[in-house]
Amino acid sequence: MHTLFFKKYFFINNFDANLIKCQDNNTSIIYRNYRKKNYLDDIFKLKKICKKYKYKLILANDVKLAIKLGLDGAYLPSFNNTFDHLSYSLKKDFVLLGSAHNLKEIKIKDKQKVNRIFLSSIFKKNNNYLGINKFKNLIKIHNKEFVALGGIDQSNIKKLKLLGVKEFSGINYFLKKKAP
Repeated sequence: MHTLFFKKYFFINNFDANLIKCQDNNTSIIYRNYRKKNYLDDIFKLKKICKKYKYKLILANDVKLAIKLGLDGAYLPSFNNTFDHLSYSLKKDFVLLGSAHNLKEIKIKDKQKVNRIFLSSIFKKNNNYLGINKFKNLIKIHNKEFVALGGIDQSNIKKLKLLGVKEFSGINYFLKKKAP
């Protein structure tokens, strides 16, 4: 049987060592906690475990802190329309990710000079639902790396390969994995 190899991004809101340990090497961890005011302890624990298991650690919505803590990158959500990070000095291997739901947001992420754009929602039928055809059309018109987001699970992951998508992100896909 042919195995599908994707680059994966796992969104987490809280530190859970058992859940993180059971991911594979192609997984990067994106820490996004918009509710907690003091989350530095979580970041330090995550940094330690990610280093041990050789995962990339990316911080959401705070490029300056990600640089200061020596993390692997930062993630700019669709609601972040600032350009402050363009004045920061970034390491060569620092990755800047951003999310978008439509053409207007893709253009903003392009101006923010993100390396990859998380485009949602491909399968999950919510307010941002694109579906396969709109998703395919949006990724055709831009010369960026796109990451599929929204409703991805074991039942529809093969459809990503047909779309030519090499990377995906989510939460539920990763929560179903159990630690050994």
